[in-house]
This record gives sequence, C-alpha cells and structure tokens, in this order.
Amino acid sequence: MIAMQYSFTMPADYDMSIIDRRIRDKGPLLDGFPNLGFKAYLSARKGEFGSRDNLYAPFYLWQKPEGVSDFLCGPAFQTLAGAFGWPQVRTWIVWHAEVSGDIAAARFATRDNLQMEPYAPLDDIRQVDSTEAEADVRAGSALASVCGFEPTTWTRVRFRLWREIPVSGEHVQAYRVGHLSLPRA
Repeated sequence: MIAMQYSFTMPADYDMSIIDRRIRDKGPLLDGFPNLGFKAYLSARKGEFGSRDNLYAPFYLWQKPEGVSDFLCGPAFQTLAGAFGWPQVRTWIVWHAEVSGDIAAARFATRDNLQMEPYAPLDDIRQVDSTEAEADVRAGSALASVCGFEPTTWTRVRFRLWREIPVSGEHVQAYRVGHLSLPRA
C-alpha cells in the first residue's frame, strides 16, 4: 500500500467556498477508482483548528502502486494541475492501515508528519505505530488510521479520519473532510 498527499496553499483572503464546491462537484468522480483504498477530500481554513493557512489537501490510500500511477497520469490529475499548478506529491510506504466499516461517517482528519532520528530502530517504530493505528480504530476513536514512512527524507506520517475533531498537538494539521471516495462494494 501507498499513502499519498498533495497540498495547495490558498491566499489568506481566498474564498474557500470555491474549494467546497469543487469537492462537492468533483469528489464523486473518484468513487470506485481502481486500486483506491480511499481518497479523503480535505480542506482547512486559516485559523480553524489551529491551521496557519487555507488549504486544499487530499489524502489517498492506494491498495496497489498501479492506482497511484493511473491517477497521476490520468485526466483527473491533469485537470487539477491545470487549475492549481503542479504540486509536490508526497508518498509514504504504508506500515499499517486500519479502516472501520463506518469510514463513510468521517467528517474530520488529522495528519502528523514526524522526522525520524538517524539510525532509529525502524522495526520497533513500525511496530509501535502499527499497534497504535490498529488500536485507534478498534477502540472506535478513529474511523481510519494510516501510518507509514518515506525513506528519502526519513519521515513518518500518522493520518486519522474522525467523526468528531479531536484535540490535537501543535505539529498536527487538522482538516475538514468534504467527500470520501471509497472502493465500490
């Protein structure tokens, strides 16, 4: 599995209802996209939940690498890049992804990017992060939980989908979920 996110920072005075409308209109187009675990259409408004910026920042969980490739080479991404510019696309190798049967009820998301110390015990970190991801969903506190790492910059990601916005730390970016694209049943 691969996790992926790109983000567009909008001006402070940007009318975020434009992003809301785009999510509402374009979101369903990726419902059932091949090899997609889920796509969370995310936005954040400056000052809300501690966000420093207005953001449009979709997060994806891909079941297979072909899904990433097909999406990035396809017309949906080409249209997006034409509207907002060519973003830096961040990817992470997924250590663990836990998804609740109630994922469609997600209204909020949090993402934490963490730097790893040089020569950190990767297997130990993977085990701890995977256990936490599984526990968050099994306890019912999160509707989905993804953890992974990126070995070029040696960073980790912790991504969660929530019914209600949780209290989060200073390093955590919180978002509203405008739409959730899921695999076809």
